[in-house]
Amino acid sequence: MRVLVAEDFEVLARSIGTGLRREGMAVDVVLDGADALDHLALTRYDVVVLDRDLPGVHGDDVCRRLVENGTESRVLMLTAASTVQDRVHGLDLGADDYLPKPFDFAELVARVRALGRRATPPVPPTLAYADIVLDPARRVVTRAGRRLDLSPKEFALLECLLAAPGIALSAEHLLERVWDEAADPFTTAVKHTMRRLRAKLGEPPVIHTIREGGYRIGDS
Repeated sequence: MRVLVAEDFEVLARSIGTGLRREGMAVDVVLDGADALDHLALTRYDVVVLDRDLPGVHGDDVCRRLVENGTESRVLMLTAASTVQDRVHGLDLGADDYLPKPFDFAELVARVRALGRRATPPVPPTLAYADIVLDPARRVVTRAGRRLDLSPKEFALLECLLAAPGIALSAEHLLERVWDEAADPFTTAVKHTMRRLRAKLGEPPVIHTIREGGYRIGDS
């Protein structure tokens, strides 16, 4: 899942970004509304965690432009204001959800995950191929009933592949969906992470390398 965090309080913004990355998400962080709009013009995000009181371009205006442009990104609006009227106004602007500050981080994660599921084509509660089962909500992967110890990036790679069985996904696509803007486009991160994932999945192999086409799980 690709997430944009737009929050002007840098300590909080970096903290949210770090926490969501630990949950296996690819996260970019910006500190003002203009930068948020620049990022949104270049990258498709599943979820935008949007502080309402951004400097430069106000969070309300960022939200309004997202709606006007017909983006598929889902918006979780954050604000220090907590009255019912404030929440209603934020939702009227087109925000998909609203979370007042201060908030519990576990609740933020749950709301981001819920919005992320709405930002993409519906998928089953669990993803499976052959004897591999991935549960996104519980962050658990098993093969033949045996639980696998995957890193967040390994989990996210497998989730991408299982969500598109039989479809070849390029390394560039996987880099964009699993990493973030800090990733070097010429990096071998996908290749190395895929190698570790394959080793943990064991035999028989289920992830196939497609010549000049990336990676695919299952048969075409």
